[in-house]
Amino acid sequence: MLNENKILKVEIVGTIFIILLGSALHFTYASSGNNPLAGFISAVNESVWEHLKLAYWPALLWMLITIFLLKNEVNNFFFAKAVGAFSMIAFIPAVFYLYTAFTGESIFAIDIASFFAAVIIGQFISYRLFKLRQLPRFAGAIAIATMTLMAIIFIVFTFYPPHLPIFQDSITGRYGA
Repeated sequence: MLNENKILKVEIVGTIFIILLGSALHFTYASSGNNPLAGFISAVNESVWEHLKLAYWPALLWMLITIFLLKNEVNNFFFAKAVGAFSMIAFIPAVFYLYTAFTGESIFAIDIASFFAAVIIGQFISYRLFKLRQLPRFAGAIAIATMTLMAIIFIVFTFYPPHLPIFQDSITGRYGA
């Protein structure tokens, strides 16, 4: 039986954890002296793509932490956490490109608010998916494979980004680290 109170508390703590760690990761690459290892998980420039890592890596770490807290108490653990993480990284560029289509410029307060909202929405989605009836085992396997692939893509595109607008630093116009 699901202990909804415990699950809700864990997901609220996770929301705070992801927001705080994600905010810190915005600065770790520069403060590390541009260390490539820090670049794997930190924003290496001001592109939209690099800011997605600020939600993804903390969400992945929180998933690894909550395996020990919730895996045996919820349904669809890996599926729920993967969908929550992908919701976060889909919400951020959706909001950014929607509002900048109207304003023609980036607004710092909206960018910060969209990050916070993305994390809250992603955590809420995973919380709701925990309560679904048990999905087939392959759903969890696909979720793990997709999260792994996304981690690889984030690392590779940090240093070898495609020359597309989502990867372009909004300040310098450059791509990647």
